[in-house]
Amino acid sequence: MGALDWLFDFTGTGVAAIFSVPTGFGAEYPILGALWNTKSQKEHFVIAPVFRLKFVTLHEVIRESRHMNNLYEERLGTDRMLPLVFRMALPAVAAQIVNLLYNIVDRIYIGHIPGIGTDALAGIGVTSSVIILISAFSSIVGAGGAPLAAIALGQGDRERAGKILGNGLVLLLLFTVLTSATAYLSMHPLLMAIGASEHTIGYAMDYLSVYLLGTLFVEVSVGLNTFINTQGRPGIAMCSVIIGALLNIGLDPLFIFVFGMGVKGAALATILSQACSAWWVLHFLTSRKATLRIERRYMRPDRRIIGATLALGVSPFIMASTESLVGFVLNSGLKVYGDIYISALAIMQSAMLAVSVPLTGFAQGFIPIVSYNYGHVNRERVKDCFKIVVRVMFSFNLLLVLFMILFPGLVASAFTSDERLIATVEHTLPVFLAGMTIFGLQRACQNMFVALGQAKVSVFIALLRKVILLVPLALLLPRWMGGMGVYAAEGVSDAAAAVCCTLIFVWQFPKILRKMAGQ
Repeated sequence: MGALDWLFDFTGTGVAAIFSVPTGFGAEYPILGALWNTKSQKEHFVIAPVFRLKFVTLHEVIRESRHMNNLYEERLGTDRMLPLVFRMALPAVAAQIVNLLYNIVDRIYIGHIPGIGTDALAGIGVTSSVIILISAFSSIVGAGGAPLAAIALGQGDRERAGKILGNGLVLLLLFTVLTSATAYLSMHPLLMAIGASEHTIGYAMDYLSVYLLGTLFVEVSVGLNTFINTQGRPGIAMCSVIIGALLNIGLDPLFIFVFGMGVKGAALATILSQACSAWWVLHFLTSRKATLRIERRYMRPDRRIIGATLALGVSPFIMASTESLVGFVLNSGLKVYGDIYISALAIMQSAMLAVSVPLTGFAQGFIPIVSYNYGHVNRERVKDCFKIVVRVMFSFNLLLVLFMILFPGLVASAFTSDERLIATVEHTLPVFLAGMTIFGLQRACQNMFVALGQAKVSVFIALLRKVILLVPLALLLPRWMGGMGVYAAEGVSDAAAAVCCTLIFVWQFPKILRKMAGQ
């Protein structure tokens, strides 16, 4: 889902989607999209290099595409900015929140398992680096293949689009075998290396061994979902996420507590939920309702198509892989201080997600507005949008983070009833989230760079925070601060990156506006 920005036609005539390719660490560059008009029942593929929109319809080329272009321009170029931003952003925020629940619900239930919750939570926290890396392979196909397929459809080359989808499925099957076999064969030493201890390794292995049985479901549901969006069916694509998330929320307590399966039950609930999501995706992509369908004749490996998919998908893969690296560094750094610190980290990372995920959704909503008006050289609307965005994102982020810092016990209580773990979170969370108080500035400025076509700057800022600052600080600060140094590394890197990003934006934004005016 990370490679899709949703736009909604607010007159009720249709649903639009702006497709973007992640360039790394949250930086996304809008490339193309698809628009479905519910009145004419026609699919319109939108090719948007550099934010200049060119509509290419599959039916009634001239008349319908001009009509849709006018509707699009009316919404993004003339609507009142404040209502427009919120109408665009709220659906994406809702989608991101649903996805957030998918990510943290296991931790909430596992942390409340009587007697073992704290150690089990630490074990699950350790496995997150492996799971993130496994999921990263699906982004190669999702963010690499789907844009290529959409371009082929826009050009009227359905055979090539079918081959891209078919080869994408083949790649996902290969990734499943590769990641599952590697993880199974090296599970114990791998988990011990990234932070597991004698007390938590059993829970980590229990969870991961069951989770790996559903690797194929993860790869398919995530990797092929964007091919549904490519066909102008974001609602159907969204259903796959909602189905999985709601099912996981319902099955977790059933398997963990009612059936007494503990950590294994949480993993089983997850893979069954992902299996349903995968079935939903495959059912649509093999049905007559799909414009682009999975067909056996298109699954013969094509080196050129596979190469193009890998080339375009390598950036989001690197992004997710680096997230896995960060998790490895933090967990391994805390291992020497005790399992309870890793359990606390798992809780605080979930709290951080609760802040950053809605911001991601909000960014997905405003980026198309800025990009469209930038392409149409409308400086005032670009500035107006930024003013709204920076105020909303900064205020929301600040209020939520301050609440967590002031009431860390409430945050911890959502994940555990262990008084010792709650006390640890109360002591460390203010340090861990201190830099997040101004994180909204970074997200606003960083995503403005993306919307204005400055993707390289956005990638640098993300690299600055995660790789250049966080990883070295997490290795150095514990020498003077002990375990607290690992948590402080997050706070310092967040604050430093936010300040640097804001300064760069203040320096570059006026230049971009002057360039728009041709000065």
